[in-house]
Amino acid sequence: MSKSIRRSLFAALAGFTVLLCLCYTGLALVIAYVTEDMLVQRLLEREAVAVGQRLRQHGELTPSGSDLITIYGSYLALPQAVREKMPASATRAEVFTTTGQHYHVLALDLVAAGQPQRSYLLADVAPVLVVSRLVPEVGGVVLGVALALIALALLLAYWLARRLVQPLQRLAQEAKQCAPGSAVHFSARDRPDEIGFLARRLETTFDALQSALQREHAFARDVSHELRTPLTLMHNTLALADAHPLTAEGQAQLQQGVDDMRATIEVLFALARAEQLPGELVELRGCIEQCLLRLLDDFSWDAGLLTLELPDRLDVAGNGQLIMLLINNCLANALFHGGPDCRISMAFAQGRLSIVNTVPPGQPQRVQGFAHGQNLLLRLAQAMRWDIRFHPGEAHYRVDIFTLQKQ
Repeated sequence: MSKSIRRSLFAALAGFTVLLCLCYTGLALVIAYVTEDMLVQRLLEREAVAVGQRLRQHGELTPSGSDLITIYGSYLALPQAVREKMPASATRAEVFTTTGQHYHVLALDLVAAGQPQRSYLLADVAPVLVVSRLVPEVGGVVLGVALALIALALLLAYWLARRLVQPLQRLAQEAKQCAPGSAVHFSARDRPDEIGFLARRLETTFDALQSALQREHAFARDVSHELRTPLTLMHNTLALADAHPLTAEGQAQLQQGVDDMRATIEVLFALARAEQLPGELVELRGCIEQCLLRLLDDFSWDAGLLTLELPDRLDVAGNGQLIMLLINNCLANALFHGGPDCRISMAFAQGRLSIVNTVPPGQPQRVQGFAHGQNLLLRLAQAMRWDIRFHPGEAHYRVDIFTLQKQ
């Protein structure tokens, strides 16, 4: 494509150059011929004035003082070659003959002996024509100079076409070499013209496309990984239900699997849309209170086991939807691992939100829920430029969430 653009531009510049040269050459020839004819016509007009003066002085037509101009007293006296090309009513004419003569004719309406008389001035200008002799005499030099100028103009057109298209060629080559997942940088991005604007827009577009592809890949990977465990548990529970009646524990497992899938799907869709979600100033205490109310409604947990050490107002930079999902999952996982009788404490200090839940002694390690979703929780935090760290222990499990403070 770049070669095609360069060739098209060169063809346009070269065509314009040749056309301009031909137009100016034709215009120069027209001006030369017109100037030559005007000069001859001026000579005839001056001779006509002189003939009129001599006629008034001597009473008769006298020969012209110029060897180029002849005076004829009537139309029939004109040479036959002139009469064939010039009608009797014409006052002036230019006559070309096949024998090499080139005539200019001017009719004069004079008064001789009180009677009107039409006479004619005939100028054979072939010996004094200049333009027609330029071609055989200096035509070779003019043609050589013209060809040299055209060649110079073509070289200039080629240089201009190459220079003007080269930034576009380089931009196209750099865009062609962009590999998926690699950083995109175009050398023309700092140019102040339209090519620089195009390079910057291409960088933005490539970055957005790569981010979309990465989110799509992560979404597909997370769907395959995060939903497999609850689906397997639900499938096993339903398979055992064919041989044995479904017990309350089996129903609870099914319900737990459904809840896990719903929560996981919410997180996955939120992460897939994370780049489109606008960042804003969020009141974190309000989000925590809403999550705690939902925890009390969904899990019938005793609020007396909760300890809060939060400021009256806590503004952080983030996204409300992602913050709600992050805290909801942390609290739900705390109950899942700590059991309905666990104590939960939440404290905020120096940009760190700590969520600590007790773990009953001797409880076997559970692989579903919190440990299974650590990667998703980490990605939720990173989507807001936050950080999250997990600190497991025998009696307590602590999660530290480092927020992005208000600037």
